[in-house]
Amino acid sequence: MPAPRRCPPWAMQFFSYETPKSVVVRSWVVGATHRAVQLLILAYFIGWVFLHEKAYQVRDTVIESSVVTKVKGIGRYAGRVLDTADYVTPPQGTSVFVVVTKQILTEQQEQGLCPESEAAFRCRSDRDCRDRSPTSGSGLLTGRCVPYNGTLRTCEIRGWCPPEVDTVDVPIMLEAENFTLFIKNSIRFPLFGFEKANLPPPGAGGDLGRCRFHPQLQPLCPILRLGDVVRLAGQDFRTLAATGGVLAIKIGWVCDLDRGGERCLPRYSFTRLDGLSRATGYNFRHARYHRCQDGTERRTLTKAFGIRFDVLVYGHAGKFGIVPTLINAVAAFTSIGVGTVLCDIILLNFLKGAEHYKARKFEEVPEVDMVPSPGSPTAPAPGGLGLCPRDKQSTDSGTFSLGH
Repeated sequence: MPAPRRCPPWAMQFFSYETPKSVVVRSWVVGATHRAVQLLILAYFIGWVFLHEKAYQVRDTVIESSVVTKVKGIGRYAGRVLDTADYVTPPQGTSVFVVVTKQILTEQQEQGLCPESEAAFRCRSDRDCRDRSPTSGSGLLTGRCVPYNGTLRTCEIRGWCPPEVDTVDVPIMLEAENFTLFIKNSIRFPLFGFEKANLPPPGAGGDLGRCRFHPQLQPLCPILRLGDVVRLAGQDFRTLAATGGVLAIKIGWVCDLDRGGERCLPRYSFTRLDGLSRATGYNFRHARYHRCQDGTERRTLTKAFGIRFDVLVYGHAGKFGIVPTLINAVAAFTSIGVGTVLCDIILLNFLKGAEHYKARKFEEVPEVDMVPSPGSPTAPAPGGLGLCPRDKQSTDSGTFSLGH
């Protein structure tokens, strides 16, 4: 009688099926580890994911915002009294504006020929001027070396004369420290149709004009003193006013709409934006033109140093949603299975008797043909495997209880 035909190894592996097997291990070490990991996972999902991060909410991170600003204060500079129209630019009250604290004026400039004022353009002869770039910081070089004063000679330029001298020491407007800034901010979260402003609602009481922002005493007041803004940004006002700088006023709207819209309140914070730059400071130039009676066009050039304020609005809103709640709940219950994986690693690799546990957990069961009765002539012989005979069989019910 010919020997039964065996299946090739690759076919036996490909056409195999794995099913979970329940093995109860009575071990304090493994049991305590299993429960501890489950408790840690539940604590993480309940404490952090659901309570802290509010993963049960639908989030709207698209915030629509409008900002209107207004600066008030009177200062003195160079013998003149200045108001808002003199030191605030642009004057439209946008979310980005500059308060000018120091100015270098070059008056009565007109088009013509004159010696360059920069020290880098000092010369002894015309040859020194011809070997340079055709332009300077103030105009076009003519190639001539001309007297600048009684002792110095510099290259001649064609442009606005006399050229600017920006190395002079000028005072700062100290009154700017007490100027006030009023910020009106309106926001909207389009997903929920929720709108809010940083101003108290009509009829709420209280004198809005008299309040001043304070991070602890009056954190919701929309009127801020410029000196306080600079201080809360970690800067010194005199130093910043002398060199100029860029500060950010950040308004954060982080709203939990499940608690009610009245509890959606702004939070103000302050920082300097150009502090890490090598070229710290902020200045710009602008000119005012006029025409003399003889028809000559002249201008007053101003190099202005100031503090630029950027009002930045950010935030998000959340509200309960059944979909994110179900998704995170399923993720929580699924993650509890990590405890089983960890305990299997400990049980099968590190505990005494690991080989015994492996033998109980992993078992190969051969395929058995359905037979009508043990004495039937069509029944397979003991150890028969149908089409692909094997050498082992199992009569195990599928559940073990192992003592440790």
